[in-house]
Amino acid sequence: TIKKSTPPQQKEALRSLKCEVTCTAEHIKPLPGAGIPDVCRLEGTIDTKVVADKIIAGMTPTPSEVLQYFNGQLKERICYLDGGMGTRIQAEMLEEEDYRGEEFKDFKAIDNNGVLVSLKGNNDLLIFSKPTMIKDMHKEYYLGGSDICETNTFNGTSISQGEYKMQHVVYELNKKGAQLAKQAAAEVTKAEPHKPRFVAGAVGPTSRTLSVSPSVEDPSYRNVTWDELVEAYVGQISGLVDGGVDMLMIETIFDTQNAKAAIFAVDEYFEKTKKERLPVMLSATIVDNSGRTLSGQTIEAFFVSIKHAKAFTVGINCALGAAQMKRFYKMLVDMNP
Repeated sequence: TIKKSTPPQQKEALRSLKCEVTCTAEHIKPLPGAGIPDVCRLEGTIDTKVVADKIIAGMTPTPSEVLQYFNGQLKERICYLDGGMGTRIQAEMLEEEDYRGEEFKDFKAIDNNGVLVSLKGNNDLLIFSKPTMIKDMHKEYYLGGSDICETNTFNGTSISQGEYKMQHVVYELNKKGAQLAKQAAAEVTKAEPHKPRFVAGAVGPTSRTLSVSPSVEDPSYRNVTWDELVEAYVGQISGLVDGGVDMLMIETIFDTQNAKAAIFAVDEYFEKTKKERLPVMLSATIVDNSGRTLSGQTIEAFFVSIKHAKAFTVGINCALGAAQMKRFYKMLVDMNP
């Protein structure tokens, strides 16, 4: 008879099978225009002063310069991205008049239920009504040590702003939101030129989903189409890029199909404009300890689904506590090529 092995013996047996392999093959570079380059393999270095001087002058470093800077820095230290704008804004205890400001004080749109639209809670509008407050919040995070701050544009698509009847301000909202963050980055970089600060254009998930029906009675029903999402994302990206962001962050992804639409919009925008593609950061959100997104994907499945985007970073945000998320980050690290 075969004696049953213990769990420690099984682990030891598996460890004995492990072997170390060193790859000596050279990385084959794709031909120019053959596809999206792997940004993490971008060669070359850049002087920090060159990047800092551009930021201080209110300019935007080229995507290649941004990538060269961070590819160098990340080999030496941990780089930080800001905390949440939403929670920070909530701490100010703002009221309806704060969101309206002068520009929207006479705004009297009626919603689909015949009720006057309230603008309270539309945090993105504070870019217009309280620009100094928003810029100072960015500065708080920069001065707290953040290398990158996100724009206050989480709901900056025509779909999300449409819920407040504010879709007509989307382009200017994103452009001005980027400019406010760039001003904060310039001021802090001027004071600390050894550590330039960067701006990531925040692209939220919208309140619609392509993968899940909002109707319990009809599982096939969708309240948004792929084309509508792509169009909304392109409009947002256009304003963010014109405002001078250094990178784009598609964040709080609860539906990978929505994220794919946003990635498609990024590629469509840069293909049409012939501009150099900005670095793209992706961040999913998981709903419980199973490690799945709202649309049902595990974090591993999510990574495989968006791998084609050649993102600069892939992470998790707005989910469980840091301790609970650690094992899911470990899964991402183990899968990252």
